[in-house]
Amino acid sequence: MESDLTMSQTNELRSDFSMRRVAWVPIFAAALLVIGPHPALASTPSLHPVRANAIIKADLFSDQGTMYDSNQEPSATQPVTVMLRTGRDNVTSATIKYYDSGDHTFHYVRMTKRSTDPTGKFDYWRGTIPAGPSEKYYRFRVKNGSETMWYNADGASTTQPATGDFFIIPGFRTPNWMKNGVMYEIFVDRFYDGDPSIAVKSGQYTNQGCVTERHPWGSSVFATQPGCNAEVFFGGDLAGILDKLSYLKKTLGVNILYLTPIFESPTNHKYDTTNYYKIDPAFGDKAQLEKLIGAVHSGANGPKGYMILDGVFNHTGDTNCWFGRYTYGTLKCSIVGAYQSKSSPYYSWYTFQKWPNHYSSFEDAVPSMPKLNYGATGSPVREQIYAGAHSVVQTYLKPPFRINGWRLDSAQMLDANGNDGSDATNHQIMRQLRAAVLSVNPNAEILGEYWGNPAPWLDHGNQWDGAMNYNGFTNPLSEWMCGVNESGKPGSIDVTQFNVWLQRARAAIPVNAQETMTNELGTQDTPRFTTRCGDHLAKTELAMVFQFTYVGTPTIYYGDEYGMTGAGDVGNRRTFNWSKATLRDPPVALAHKLIAIRHRYAALRTGSFITLLTDNAKDVYAFGRFDRKHRLAVVLNASGRRHTVAVPVWQLSDVDGSKVSDLLNGATYPVIGGVVRIALSGYQGAILEQ
Repeated sequence: MESDLTMSQTNELRSDFSMRRVAWVPIFAAALLVIGPHPALASTPSLHPVRANAIIKADLFSDQGTMYDSNQEPSATQPVTVMLRTGRDNVTSATIKYYDSGDHTFHYVRMTKRSTDPTGKFDYWRGTIPAGPSEKYYRFRVKNGSETMWYNADGASTTQPATGDFFIIPGFRTPNWMKNGVMYEIFVDRFYDGDPSIAVKSGQYTNQGCVTERHPWGSSVFATQPGCNAEVFFGGDLAGILDKLSYLKKTLGVNILYLTPIFESPTNHKYDTTNYYKIDPAFGDKAQLEKLIGAVHSGANGPKGYMILDGVFNHTGDTNCWFGRYTYGTLKCSIVGAYQSKSSPYYSWYTFQKWPNHYSSFEDAVPSMPKLNYGATGSPVREQIYAGAHSVVQTYLKPPFRINGWRLDSAQMLDANGNDGSDATNHQIMRQLRAAVLSVNPNAEILGEYWGNPAPWLDHGNQWDGAMNYNGFTNPLSEWMCGVNESGKPGSIDVTQFNVWLQRARAAIPVNAQETMTNELGTQDTPRFTTRCGDHLAKTELAMVFQFTYVGTPTIYYGDEYGMTGAGDVGNRRTFNWSKATLRDPPVALAHKLIAIRHRYAALRTGSFITLLTDNAKDVYAFGRFDRKHRLAVVLNASGRRHTVAVPVWQLSDVDGSKVSDLLNGATYPVIGGVVRIALSGYQGAILEQ
């Protein structure tokens, strides 16, 4: 421990590290460095004026991209070498300060200045954090004479930060195929009807007092019976996905499919499972699922792909024989369910306040979705859902299916009490579920549905791999570009607030979790992005440019690639318009191009991220993605007006006199004085590569 650190300071800092995982709510009044144009640019051609004993904040940079972190996923025996960028000859010393959760002690590593960037503007300092099995959290301290500054994932500050440190979690690995992939979410009933003979027919059965309705493809998704929208069917099925796999894998270039629930259920959405071990007959059967998964995995019909299924394990349907309140169609139960008798072997699988009609359900608001009671370790529910060799989770990971991962619905509240993930039980369940999944397939993905800050589920590396990025992508993007949140409710932020939100969300979780967060413009639970943006298709196209260049796994909700519209949990589930599924359709062509660009440049997948520009007056945002091989600057003009933007590519070490090319339209621009000047029309983006 350094001699200038008092015992009270030590205790305070130790508390800071222990509190770094507290959930974050965006508060934009808080001060935060936004790395933008060098302060010298406004007054003098010199990028580095002589300023004695003054550390230039904008020159400081580090993150855990492959250029600045030697090993994002170290084992317990691998040290990690990290790098810090400073201004040329601008600091006299640099130190890594890290907290080791194994010995509960702060440690210091002196860094050495090892190299200078090609422009001569920056120095690079390196230091190595020793190997060990325990989690570590680190920040940088730089000095110039008597001046001290700190740097971590939250940026630079003159005072020692309390949150936002970089993570080292030995043994935590997330699937490389997820980091490097592009995912496509399919609401099965609305994608394509490949086998009309198995589709649900009008009047086929009654569920919750609603008679099934079969609607023609492309017609209204609303039922003629009030309150019966879940019983409207169009005939989409697994055969239809197989029929259109060429569109997904070749025309678009996606290589990960995520299917909303496919297990037997009386509704079109299937989030009220009747039988986890049976594919819904309106979608196909187990043989059809095997065939589809095999085709997705094959490299013969486009890029080798991966399959994720939707696991609805917080609750079942009330038609599930374990519960047994209702039956429908030809469903017959050979067992006595919990609703039918207190003597049922499944009675303890649910929680009754007053048997039989008062029981815990999904959000305690949907009686047709009774909540499972996971109880303690070894309970029959835990064994049936994930722990046992023949559990639901393990069955579909194993042959003959071999799916590649699970998306976990309502993943934060599987605990018996129905809390919103606030108790230790749910985290225990998730640790056990992770162990069960990895015992079958160490390369499988565990993706949690969560709408808030997912840090408690990711910051130890022992629960989920990533989460649906509502908090760190969908919501801030919607509030910036559309002026409403992801649910369509009023909420507007400017470019600076947008950047702060993104940076804080990234800083809250490990880098390999950041890279597997799924970045969706919308999902089955939100209004369509185009609708949220007032049916402004150009905004959707601009949002796609951001989606495919930002940190995380881009995820297309079916139809978003052509700007499908729709509001609410019914309007957002319209049938796919197959006349749009062509490269002659401009948004689809753009999606194809963006996916190809992302596949081509590893810097867009695992490279560093740096903010280049936030211009509230022009509503322009620019950022860089880079690694040792490529440097890309992404510029987004979210205003409806044409603007000329001076992009400070000196932050990417682009050399004066060189040129950059826009990967979207082929235009080239010179680098002059560390800046690229580019004119962008309203709602236009650019991806500048050197």
